[in-house]
Amino acid sequence: MRIVVDVSPLSHVRTGVGNYIRGSLLGIVEASAGADEVVAFAPASIRGKREIVAALDGVDLRRRLPVVPVGAHALRTAWSRVGSPSLERVVGPLDVFHFSDWMYPPQRSGIRSTMVHDLVPLHHPEWVHPRTRAMHGAKYRHTAEACDVVMVNSRFTGDDVAATLGVDPAKIHVAYPGVDPGFVPEGERLDLDGRRYALTVATLEPRKNLSRLVEAYRQLDRDELSLLVVGAAGWGDQPELDVPGIVRLGYTPREDLPRLYRGASAFVYPSLFEGFGMPVVEAMACGVPCVASSHPSLDEACGDAAVRADPDDPAAIAAAIEQALGDHDALTARGLEHARRFTWLDNGRAHLTAWQAAA
Repeated sequence: MRIVVDVSPLSHVRTGVGNYIRGSLLGIVEASAGADEVVAFAPASIRGKREIVAALDGVDLRRRLPVVPVGAHALRTAWSRVGSPSLERVVGPLDVFHFSDWMYPPQRSGIRSTMVHDLVPLHHPEWVHPRTRAMHGAKYRHTAEACDVVMVNSRFTGDDVAATLGVDPAKIHVAYPGVDPGFVPEGERLDLDGRRYALTVATLEPRKNLSRLVEAYRQLDRDELSLLVVGAAGWGDQPELDVPGIVRLGYTPREDLPRLYRGASAFVYPSLFEGFGMPVVEAMACGVPCVASSHPSLDEACGDAAVRADPDDPAAIAAAIEQALGDHDALTARGLEHARRFTWLDNGRAHLTAWQAAA
């Protein structure tokens, strides 16, 4: 098959969606073992193209990255809405077109496939930027009307897509995210001046629920435990992090995350809603006991290897952190075993299987 994959989100600093796209491409190429031609495609600005090229370094595939000097986002949006010209006029013949959240240009033939990471903009529009609401809303409608294959990152999201968008469950296929090779227990650890610390990794936005984590932290013995907050500022009200014992690192390159995980006494992820919740599995893979929100969207990421807490209750989060610190060894062992289930090769196989079934 000739498989064209939209990599537009890689034109920006990588967060969860970008990491999933890169990992999936690695898995698809490995699973294909040369039997298929995989093409990364995105119209992007000059700077955006540089970001994509850097993100795809080490991924053995073809690249079609036409430069749009001005207004790449506007072009992608207009192309999707106008419905012309066909994608084949830009990339040539194809058997599969798999698109992301950022555009859905028309195609004349082949399987039409997309990825849905979550339906947060539909269920909780107050948690996302207005541009995100508009962009995702249009994409969701198109998904329900036009796609032959809908990939999702969890069974929770798959069930949500079927119930909320009305997509035929037979078209929905789960491709769990994988753990990158660097996320292992062995290796360098962050030394926070000899202090124990709990770690959270999340973009600072309402859905990540960091304000309640700060409230929970205030209830702990802050002389014994710091709270390390890793993640770029997002949108909306920002959590108050000017609290004794809290250390904010801001955005941290992905290659630096494993040493932060390894050095932590516990990882805490109190998110209100996720598509999957990959940071939980990454922390487990690095040998860190985990505390996670009890929202069912995190069930598959957590398995039976995390301490769960009501994300609306700071006291419950604080108690869960203390439990994780006390059950360190048992939770670490269960977490390592659970994290081994998630590989990019399995993710790639899931994509190829879905497309072959739709052919």
